[in-house]
Amino acid sequence: KNVIAIAAGTVVGLELGHNTLAALITRGLHEITRLGVACGGRASTFSGLAGLGDLVLTCTGGLSRNRRAGLELARGRTLEEITGGTSMVAEGIKNALSISRLAAQAGVEMPITEQMVEVLYDGKEPRRAVQDLMTRELKAESAL
Repeated sequence: KNVIAIAAGTVVGLELGHNTLAALITRGLHEITRLGVACGGRASTFSGLAGLGDLVLTCTGGLSRNRRAGLELARGRTLEEITGGTSMVAEGIKNALSISRLAAQAGVEMPITEQMVEVLYDGKEPRRAVQDLMTRELKAESAL
């Protein structure tokens, strides 16, 4: 959820609108659920308060450190600037790489997480990352 919240903050910071934010959160839930199921979890866990409810709050709440980190990325601040002079701990920054590795080991595609890894650690422009997500090949929506 924390990596998705960074992406959500980026979408908000880039002023891409509510539809884009809703799409990101929805696809983020699918991403999280696929990884959770691949690791032995139940899909139903992710659709309740502990899953979807927590994801929505973390992606939209004004006190979310991860969302704020995304807002700062959208403003052009670097990872070092965001984490350097502050006590703010945005767990998604630290977790993005390990989640990406776990997904690769589990054979789970996680495009939002991958784009955020590129933004956080490879210097990819946030707007370009969102464009790359929005222009991905369309796939069938399915319930897990």
